[in-house]
Amino acid sequence: MSKKLVILGSGESGTGAALLAKQQGYDVFVSDKSAIPAKYKDELLKAGVDFEEGGHDEARILAADEIIKSPGIPDTAPLIQQLIKKGTPVISEIEFAALYTDAYIIAVTGTNGKTTTTSLIYHLLKKAGLNVACGGNIGTSFARLVAHGTYDYFVLEISSFQLDNMYRFKANIAVLTNITPDHLDRYDYQLQNYVNSKFRILQNQTAEDFFIYCADDEVSVNNLKNITVAARMLPFSIQNELSEGAWEKDKAMVVSTSSVHSSNPFHMYLNELALKGKHNTYNSMAAAIVGQVLSIRKEVIRESLTDFENVEHRLEHVATVQGIDFINDSKATNVNSAWYALESMEKPVIWIAGGVDKGNDYEMLKPLIKEKVRMIVCLGIDNRKIHEAFQRDVEMIVNTTSAKEAVHVAYKLAKREEAVLLSPACASFDLFENYEDRGRQFKKAVREL
Repeated sequence: MSKKLVILGSGESGTGAALLAKQQGYDVFVSDKSAIPAKYKDELLKAGVDFEEGGHDEARILAADEIIKSPGIPDTAPLIQQLIKKGTPVISEIEFAALYTDAYIIAVTGTNGKTTTTSLIYHLLKKAGLNVACGGNIGTSFARLVAHGTYDYFVLEISSFQLDNMYRFKANIAVLTNITPDHLDRYDYQLQNYVNSKFRILQNQTAEDFFIYCADDEVSVNNLKNITVAARMLPFSIQNELSEGAWEKDKAMVVSTSSVHSSNPFHMYLNELALKGKHNTYNSMAAAIVGQVLSIRKEVIRESLTDFENVEHRLEHVATVQGIDFINDSKATNVNSAWYALESMEKPVIWIAGGVDKGNDYEMLKPLIKEKVRMIVCLGIDNRKIHEAFQRDVEMIVNTTSAKEAVHVAYKLAKREEAVLLSPACASFDLFENYEDRGRQFKKAVREL
């Protein structure tokens, strides 16, 4: 008899898992309490996958041998609690997909920079001529990639929510960009719970594997003191010279992996990097270490870091209108991301911020706000915390409730040689479908000016 597999949630991750499970001979049932998007419904119908939408058939779900759950469903959901009590395995789509591939896996997690770092590594491997696919928490689900292609390498972005339901998965190279408070609403407002999730990226690694991390990130470094890491550790830093890994010296990046193979260190001037700003130096360092570990030629690493084009919604220059720069950083859904964006700004800023607050502490932004921001345009339903935090630090704070209104107000307030920066520091679900929708609406409004 086929193993009964129930997939909760029918987005890219759930649909990818359903297609792979069907291919592997499972008895598959997809259940979504919301409506299933038409493009995914068509795929499920074509593949002959049974599904329901607009509610859950609890009896059928509880009769499953195994559950794959969407990362958006918390473990505290009553149905998940029932399954856990019953002893039914509840896993993530990434965990499931990993069972059906022998490819080399590079897994990237962290609070900020993971999408850029994942994309950079993929760009580098592709340029080196490797048979590689990129997905996970960005773009195509890992399960869909495994179902529809044969690859030698996977570069995967993995979120803390995905890591929470991963047990046997192993990364050949694990990259941890940094850890700062985020999604604390899902972790009982305890930073340590969130940290523990991120460190699951190391599980099952052996001495043959690699762990790349930021030596300047206090939370990562402090937690590493309390755990045993089986993999070979390769840190990166812009504050200190290191014996191995990547570091900054004389306005250049130096990358050495001498314990892995005896090649000469890789040198590259920071002004040659395609991506500017301190946070992007970190991302470039992490990618360069991966390149060195995989013995990719230095010219290819240099070329990749020089010609890479940044991810949409991450410090994306939209247009310059009447001497005013408009920058879309909608992906900045937490305070730390907004800090990096503000830190990289070289002109006075009209800052568009706000949305769904995830337990934000704005204290760390205050020095940058005083130094760089002239006015704040709030884009959200409840902006009290932003008013309370910054009313003494800027000339004016204005409330708006649509991207179009925010852009128009910011345009009126801005002067020539200033920048309008959308870097919300908050989630987008009060007024938008997601951060991409927020970014696209912002860009549309700018182009209509």
